[in-house]
Amino acid sequence: MPLPDDFIYSLKQNNPIESVMSSYVSLKKQSRGYVCLCPFHSEKTPSCHINTAEGYFHCFGCGVGGDVITFIMKAENLEYIEAVKFLAERSGMAMPEDAANNDFSRKKSRILEINRCAAKFFNQILTKSSDGEKGRRYFSARALSPKTIIKYGLGYAPDGWHVLSDYMKTQGFSEDELVEANLCGIGKNGGIYDQFRDRVIFPIIDLRGNVIAFGGRIIDGTGPKYLNSSDTPVFKKSRNLFSLNFAKNSDEKRLILAEGYMDVISINQGGFENVVATLGTALTPEQARLMSRYADEVIICYDSDGAGQAATHKAINLLSEAGVKTKVIHMEGAKDPDEYIKKFGSKRFRQLLDNSQGAVNFELEKSREGIDMESDTGKIEYLKKCSQVLAEIASPVDREVYISRIAKEQDIPKEVLKEQIESIIRKRKKSAEKTEERNIRTFSSERREAPEAVMYPAEYKSECGIIAYLAHNPDKAGKISEELLPEYFVNDFHRQVYVRLLDKLKSSADFDILSLQSEFSADEMGRITAILSKNREIEIDEHVAGDYVRTLKNGYLQRTGTAPAAEMSDDDFRNYAKNIRNSK
Repeated sequence: MPLPDDFIYSLKQNNPIESVMSSYVSLKKQSRGYVCLCPFHSEKTPSCHINTAEGYFHCFGCGVGGDVITFIMKAENLEYIEAVKFLAERSGMAMPEDAANNDFSRKKSRILEINRCAAKFFNQILTKSSDGEKGRRYFSARALSPKTIIKYGLGYAPDGWHVLSDYMKTQGFSEDELVEANLCGIGKNGGIYDQFRDRVIFPIIDLRGNVIAFGGRIIDGTGPKYLNSSDTPVFKKSRNLFSLNFAKNSDEKRLILAEGYMDVISINQGGFENVVATLGTALTPEQARLMSRYADEVIICYDSDGAGQAATHKAINLLSEAGVKTKVIHMEGAKDPDEYIKKFGSKRFRQLLDNSQGAVNFELEKSREGIDMESDTGKIEYLKKCSQVLAEIASPVDREVYISRIAKEQDIPKEVLKEQIESIIRKRKKSAEKTEERNIRTFSSERREAPEAVMYPAEYKSECGIIAYLAHNPDKAGKISEELLPEYFVNDFHRQVYVRLLDKLKSSADFDILSLQSEFSADEMGRITAILSKNREIEIDEHVAGDYVRTLKNGYLQRTGTAPAAEMSDDDFRNYAKNIRNSK
């Protein structure tokens, strides 16, 4: 059931796009609105523009765009109706009745019900059943308190192929639903089996308190040490963090990034609410940007082995790209945070956090690895690596401090090292500018996605102009529709937008083009806002719109062979030629 236009209008009025987006990114005021670093791709120069007057955003770097509903769909990984609910709750609005009558939303709600029921089953097995004794012994050995087990909803999956699935069927869930929720797999004989068997269970909970997935650690026997839910309609492991539902409520503006579930839980039990971990994968750009919403600083607390140090290096780079200050813990006497807290206590661990070295010192120390510092060749190699590290420091003051230190340590003139670093910075800046310009051309140029832009440039430009004209002049829809038939369009997407826009404008006086997000995907809305953004500086009046209509009509007649150019009127031909010249 479509949502009433007046409800959507009120929803947007109560959730100004700049207010909503400011909760996710830092906005900089500009004459026509705001600019910011795009939250959906990594960049160093702001290419995301917010038009507050018309209520939309558009990134010229990656092409994403839309209104405040589209933004929430992208930022929170929600479907349209869920994004509307999110904004309604944010502004204290009641949803219209039957608004959730959506197949995909019902499917997601059903999976969340399944996960909630399964989490309760695993927890009851652990805490109340004799079958959970093995899990209880494991958590006891890891020194987890009953309070922590309750807080995280920990559980145990019995050692059986159908224990969970048999129980879930008694609760009214079908085999197909259990497979879709990734709690069960399909065997060679076509039957289903439980994915989690003889494992302690860690429910993964989103920011709204929903159980969206599970992690399971094997206690003994064969199989992978950790088994994690695959992606489902309610879960994308690259976009979520374990325990962020607790960490987001911390008073501290820093996050601790640990390596696994048990590290997080041990650190949290030690009195540190602000700790998170990835979900069986290395840190992703999406997770780094997610962390930047809740912290100005991240302390990386990975294992001290080779794999942990390599993961630390990657995390430093991703967090830096997300604009987050990064520090690294250096642990001695323990291989991981869990062991450290058990051996030395929470007070020592807090001192470790407070005295953690910056990412720069971590990278400088790594620059020494494998180098003979006593040889001239080794010193040169070390200084080259140091120069690459120091060139990453954004603050000139901070960079100057490190330059002075390294120059003094290595007994070389400070100016020589400084010039080397500034040369690297200049080259990187030039390269970054070229890359971002190329990205903007790649994402914002229709030529990559629409061959019609090359084959029929005048028609393509006219189609964009007509859509922009109707967006700003909805009262002209009747006249335009009488003269411009949908079949005149050369681009299929433009034709769809035109048809749906006319249909909506006929049925609602308050409708605007950005409300089409209920009928187009978030990516498609980005294409629509691209059209609006590119035509924002062009004054499209009734006369220009008429030229566009004639261009499209004449182009159609020529393509279908019903009106050669020689049979055009002089005025039509002149307009057609003029449009072709202007499009080049």
